[in-house]
Amino acid sequence: MTLADERIDRLHELARDATVECDQDRARYYVRLARRIAERQRRQFPRSFERSTCDACDAYLRPGKNARTRLQDGHVVVTCDCGSQSRYPY
Repeated sequence: MTLADERIDRLHELARDATVECDQDRARYYVRLARRIAERQRRQFPRSFERSTCDACDAYLRPGKNARTRLQDGHVVVTCDCGSQSRYPY
């Protein structure tokens, strides 16, 4: 595991903790920073982190608080408060 991977994992934890504390701006900052590190180091963004963030507004998604999760035709549809939707097969 490289230094960039460790930093991305740590930022994932910090974003989750900030969302639990209802500090959305700080959580967005951590998500943006993690994305920037992954892009610069040409690293794959971890799937668990990718699926828990909004691509449009960089919010850390927390079902029931700032995201809606529904099952539809063999897919999980996650809708952010900004209106952006992500679909994942199950």
